Amino acid sequence: MTRDGGKVHVVRVTKTGYVDKQGRRKDYSSAYLRRTYRDGGKVKNETVANLSALPDHVIDWIDAGLKGQQLVPAAGAVTITRSLPHGHVAAGHAMAGKLGLPALLGPVCPQRDLALALIISRVAAPASKLSTLTWWADVTLGPDLGVAGASTDDIYAAMDWLEHRQDAIEAGLAARHLAPEANPARMALFDLSSSWMEGRCCPLAARGYSRDGKKGRLQIEYGLLTDPEGRPVAVRVFPGNTGDPASFTEIVKVVREKFGLEKMVLVGDRGMITSARISALNTAEDGTELEDRYGWITALRAPAIKKLMADDGPLQMSLFDQQDLAEISSPDFPGERLVACRNPVLAAERARKREDLLAATEKLLAPIIARVRSGKLRGAGPIGVETGKVISKYKTAKHFTVTITDTTLTVTRKQDQIEEEAALDGFYVLRTPVPAGQLDAPGVVAAYKNLRYVERDFRHIKSDDLDLRPVFHRLEERVKAHVLICMLACYLIWHLRRAWAPLTFTDEDPPKPGNPVAPATRSARAQAKASGQHDPAGRPYRGFCGLLDHLATLTRNQVRFTGTQVTIPMLTEPTSTQRQAFDLIGAPIPLTLK
Repeated sequence: MTRDGGKVHVVRVTKTGYVDKQGRRKDYSSAYLRRTYRDGGKVKNETVANLSALPDHVIDWIDAGLKGQQLVPAAGAVTITRSLPHGHVAAGHAMAGKLGLPALLGPVCPQRDLALALIISRVAAPASKLSTLTWWADVTLGPDLGVAGASTDDIYAAMDWLEHRQDAIEAGLAARHLAPEANPARMALFDLSSSWMEGRCCPLAARGYSRDGKKGRLQIEYGLLTDPEGRPVAVRVFPGNTGDPASFTEIVKVVREKFGLEKMVLVGDRGMITSARISALNTAEDGTELEDRYGWITALRAPAIKKLMADDGPLQMSLFDQQDLAEISSPDFPGERLVACRNPVLAAERARKREDLLAATEKLLAPIIARVRSGKLRGAGPIGVETGKVISKYKTAKHFTVTITDTTLTVTRKQDQIEEEAALDGFYVLRTPVPAGQLDAPGVVAAYKNLRYVERDFRHIKSDDLDLRPVFHRLEERVKAHVLICMLACYLIWHLRRAWAPLTFTDEDPPKPGNPVAPATRSARAQAKASGQHDPAGRPYRGFCGLLDHLATLTRNQVRFTGTQVTIPMLTEPTSTQRQAFDLIGAPIPLTLK
């Protein structure tokens, strides 16, 4: 019997169904090192060693080595030569493709790729154009779209190209979301905002009313036109000292002349759709009456509401004993419907805020009054200077009577005036020529309150997501292109936020209020999200920006195996959240963007 030269191999034996004395079923697994040899023409096996006590991975090594595989340390088998964040830009690119955004921008050309990259970059990592240029090489967006090697001149050329395409792009969006087929109500929302400028050479930069609280800074104004659900459709940039009415006139020309839309209903805030703008709304430049009448919905200012309440006018408190909205009429507004609303929650909040501001002003004045009484501050001039420094801080000076002499300072509230203003708390009156058969009173209120969607878009554009401000560009065309890029990025974010609502704190199904005047409420599901913080699978809910950060951890790695010079792109294993994010936008996780 000769056993020399027999082959050694690993054998694994599994025994199942063993029942111990306690009646518990157990399975056992053993591993043996065996040699095969011949004995008188028969093949036999000999157990060389019992490997059962070794860890499973060591047994695997022994088995692989005996089969002739060359084993090397794991760190030496594979080299990751480069790892780039991929998931966040891949999701943005996938949604842009689903929305047809590349085709909307224009024909295939290098400028279109750069413009698309600027829009996706504004969503994934908003920054200045120069910072974005260097960032492209650090994510898959740059090499995949072929823009990683772009120069600053290339970016500015792409911005100029995009600005020249603005009318065509917005006409395409208007056809999607404002045309009668997509928008049976034929309604559009419009509002105006501002952002401050850095530098002083831009022709659009001017001083005006700052909606960002940046007093004394040069700024630009820009008006945003959306569909009734808040999808951005068009944007126009104006000098920083442009008023609301002038911007409204401009957007009406865009809707009528560039989009060719007829019989639209435009919703704008109070102060924007003035009586002068209303009379000009359906009048051509030569003074002739236009056949295609445009409707509108706006709100009255406080003095007009006060006039309606005076001298037993049509607006009286008794109208709201049983309801919180009532339709009235007035000879001051011929041919118009007035929808008066009273929100008691808003009334209580305004009363609280007014009292807090009055008390805060009195607190600021108290030390000055004490100094005058003690003789430490004398003279009507010095007393008036010190008083003027603080009395207007909270914009409540109109509610105080201030009496100053060389030795005294008396500040008293104008209680009658305060009560007169308080009588208007919670009231707002909407005006519209739209007939009741087309839109009832609750529909008018709901349409006006939809302006909150435009305000939400402004928050996304200016601070939450896209960081439009401050504006650093000097040329007028570049400023307009910058705002257009932010508007298109907002359009992309609108759809991403809606698609990813199940993964974020967004209310997926906000309840439709039975009373349009009542404050909006969140659904029980949204409240459960906010309180529980985790979904039923134990995954955390995230904010929109947090979800983008999580998607960025899905990287594309360039892998090189030992003994080769070729690298292979491989994605990291996606998390369940990352997989669902792509499922929700109806796209597979791509290895490359193009």
